[in-house]
Amino acid sequence: MLKKVTKIRTYPWQKYLDQFTNYLMAERSLAKQSSECYTNDTRQFLLSLSSSTAIKIITESDILQYIAQLHSLKLASASIARKITSIKMFFRFLVAEEIIKHDPSENIEMPKVKKSLPTVLSFEEISKIIESAKISDPKNLRARAIFEVLYASGLRASELLSLQLDDVSFVDGFLRVLGKGDKERIVPIGKPALQALKNYLNQSRNEFLKNKSSPCIFVNAHGRKLSRMGLHKILKEYVKKAKLSKTITPHVFRHSFATHLLEGGANLRAVQEMLGHANIATTQIYTHIDREYLKEVYKTFHPRS
Repeated sequence: MLKKVTKIRTYPWQKYLDQFTNYLMAERSLAKQSSECYTNDTRQFLLSLSSSTAIKIITESDILQYIAQLHSLKLASASIARKITSIKMFFRFLVAEEIIKHDPSENIEMPKVKKSLPTVLSFEEISKIIESAKISDPKNLRARAIFEVLYASGLRASELLSLQLDDVSFVDGFLRVLGKGDKERIVPIGKPALQALKNYLNQSRNEFLKNKSSPCIFVNAHGRKLSRMGLHKILKEYVKKAKLSKTITPHVFRHSFATHLLEGGANLRAVQEMLGHANIATTQIYTHIDREYLKEVYKTFHPRS
């Protein structure tokens, strides 16, 4: 009996979408996850068109019609803005490669997105979380090292979890970090965090490894690299111990790190370098937090505020 062969549908735009993905990763040096987001957004738009639509005949009207569909689905402005950005990047790529002559997305306006300021902890709140892991047992030593390093360096969760033993210079007080797009940077780290790391590595890590080996600094109960979910569970447990009611993620430590540095008078470009931001505009959101703080102080204490 012959098996039925399922024919895979091909689209006239697929090869250009593949080229776009390669361009994002190879020439724009975007991380795989970011490239996939832009590609998937663009694919969704192209799939909304007729299956026989060729790249060269896509019009501004086609894009506007798609955006109207997104609005009808009640998508958030930020989500719609990201999808439009992806579409614009795709067509700019096609023009640059001389695949098309005119960019149909050129006059498409971006929706206004309300920027919300990230959650920031006070130094006292950070201290409460760190101090909630004060008993010297394996779990507490690991948790304290995690919290100290997060606050001392402003690392992303993925960067913290990818730290390896060779990435720490205890003598010079630096971490070697592999950030987005596999870009390496050197981040200073303070004495309390280095001491917490030493205590964990010397007294606790082997308890988790159980005679196994791992290049990763932070490992789970099975001796394997600690996962993102595992990190969130640890933080949730100790936030509860610290009796804080806020929703706190590892990224909140990053926000707090940057804000506290700027409030203390740190140079914006130095903070940009430590955070690993490609664009200083991303770092500038923390100056807005600083201004909000100053306004609050003014309103509270100035006699004619």
